[in-house]
Amino acid sequence: MSIEVSYTLRKTEPGALLRELDDVRVLTDVTSDDGDTITAGTEGTVVAVWNGGEAYDIEFPEPLGALATVRAADLARVGRSVP
Repeated sequence: MSIEVSYTLRKTEPGALLRELDDVRVLTDVTSDDGDTITAGTEGTVVAVWNGGEAYDIEFPEPLGALATVRAADLARVGRSVP
């Protein structure tokens, strides 16, 4: 398998290893730290990695500045930050 194919598969694989500033999409509804519901399909940015990638703090643009801790299995990467 080529590196390009491997990267493409990991890019859309739920639970794939993420790093800070990656753009992600939530696969299930989640609740923000403020109690707002973030619906499945909403995109946000990874701002913290917990327990080696078991969970991530994600910041969402709507509602303004919403922050939620989301399990890795409930996320899919949609963009990679520049190293």
